[in-house]
Amino acid sequence: MQLAALLALVCVVVGVVTELALQDFLVRQLDSRLVAASERGVRGGIKPPWIYGDNPPPDPLRVLGQGDGTLALVAQNGKVAAAVLDFTKSRPPRAPGKRPPPGTPPPLENVTADQQRVLLGLPPDGSRGSVDLGGNLGSYRVMSSYASSGTLTVIGLPLREVDATLWRVGFIFGGVALGGLVVAGFAGAITIRRTMAPLDRLAATAARVSELPLDRGEVALSERVPEVDTDPRTEVGKVGAALNRMLGHIAGALAARHASESRVRQFVADASHELRTPLAAIRGYAELVRRSGEQVPPDVAFAMQRVESESARMTTLVEDLLLLARLDSGRPVVHEPVDLTLLVADAVADSHVAGPQHKWLLETPGEPLTVLGDARQLHQVVLNLLGNARTHTPPGTTVTTMLAQAGETVRLSVVDDGPGIPGEVLPEVFERFARADTSRSREAGSTGLGLAIVAAVVAAHSGQVMVSSVPGKTEFVVIFPFLREDAGTQPQAHA
Repeated sequence: MQLAALLALVCVVVGVVTELALQDFLVRQLDSRLVAASERGVRGGIKPPWIYGDNPPPDPLRVLGQGDGTLALVAQNGKVAAAVLDFTKSRPPRAPGKRPPPGTPPPLENVTADQQRVLLGLPPDGSRGSVDLGGNLGSYRVMSSYASSGTLTVIGLPLREVDATLWRVGFIFGGVALGGLVVAGFAGAITIRRTMAPLDRLAATAARVSELPLDRGEVALSERVPEVDTDPRTEVGKVGAALNRMLGHIAGALAARHASESRVRQFVADASHELRTPLAAIRGYAELVRRSGEQVPPDVAFAMQRVESESARMTTLVEDLLLLARLDSGRPVVHEPVDLTLLVADAVADSHVAGPQHKWLLETPGEPLTVLGDARQLHQVVLNLLGNARTHTPPGTTVTTMLAQAGETVRLSVVDDGPGIPGEVLPEVFERFARADTSRSREAGSTGLGLAIVAAVVAAHSGQVMVSSVPGKTEFVVIFPFLREDAGTQPQAHA
C-alpha cells in the first residue's frame, strides 16, 4: 500500500512537470506564430491616404492574410475594427463547376464591445500575454503594438489547440499511469509476498514457541527455523540463524532450570518422606509421657506438651511440602466424579467444630454438583480456604461458603467479613510461605502453605482460583469444570 502510494505520487509529479513543460513549449511556438502574425498585421494595412484623416476602409483586416481563428483589432482615428477570421465559412456557396473569384477574402466575425474593451486595455508595448475573452472566443494569446502609421493593432491566436493538446496528453498520461500503477501493484504484491514468505515462516516458528508452556515442568523446545531460512548470505537467513541460536540457548537454560527444580523437588519429597517417621515417633513419645500416670514436674509437663504441639505442627508442614512436591512433579492422578456439594458440607461441619467462635454459613443448591477430581485433594482445598478464614480473622467473624453452578462451571466462594488482606500482600497470597502483617497473625499455627496448596490443587484440576479483599469483605473464588451426568463416570489419568 505504501509502495503504491509512493508510485502514485511519483506519477502525479511527473505528470504535472510534463504538462507544465509541454505547455511552455507549445506557448513558445504559439508566440513565434503570434509575432509573425503581428508583423503581417502591422505591415499589411492599407496605405495612406486613409490614415491621414479619411475614414478607414470598411473591412481593413481583409488584407492581413492571417490564418484561421486569428483575432485582429485595428484602431485608427477613434474607429475600431475587430474581427476573427473564420475560414470554415470562407466562401459562399458556389454553383457546380464554378470557382470563387481569386483573392476573395473570408467573411469577418465581429467581436463584442466588451471583448474590444479588454483588447484595447492591453499594454501596446509588443509584449505577449494570455487573455480570456469569454463568450464564443475563449482564451487567446495576444500581442498589442502600434504600427509606423500610428494604427493600434492587436493580433491574437487561439489557445484552444494548446489546451486540447494538454488535455489529450494529460488523459493519455493518466491512463498509462493508472495502468502502470495497477500492474505495478499486482507485481509488487506478488513479489513482496514471495519475498516475505521466509519472514512468515520465521514468525510462525516464533508464534509456536510463544504458545509453549515455558514457565514450569520439562519443556521440549524442539521448534527451530527451517534450514532453508537460515542462509547467512541473506538478511532473512541471518535473522533465522540468530533465532535458532537463541532458541538453542533458551532450550539449554530451560533444561538446566528443570534439572535444578527436579533436584530441589526430589530433595523436598525425600526429606518430607524421611521426616514423617521421626516426627511420628517424637509425637508418640510425647503423647505417651503426657498420658502416663506418673507425676512429673510442671515444667517438664509443659515442655512435653510443647514438644507434642510443635511435632504435630511440623508433621502438618511436612505433609504439605510432600503434597506440593508431588503436585509439582506432575505425577498422573486418577480423577473420578466427586459430589462437591456433600464435600463442602462436610468441610463446613469440620470447620464449625474446629472454630466454634466463628459463625459458619452454608449456601448450596438442592441438587448435587459433580466435578471430576481427587476427593481427598478437593476436600483439602475447601478445608484450607475455611482454615485460612478461621486462622486470620478474629472470633465472631461470619464465614459464608457458597456453592453454585455457573454455566459449564461450578463456582465455590468463601467470604468472610474480617479485617481483610493488606494490599501489598494480596498479589502474593498464593505464594509459598507468604506472610501477612499482624492483622493476619500466625497464632493458630499457620504454615504459610495452605493457599499455595489450594492454587496447586486447583490448577491440577483445570480450575481457577481468585481472591478479592477490602476491609470488611474477603472473598476467595474457586471455579471447577462441571461434570454432567452424560459425560461419563470412568476414572481417567490427568497430569
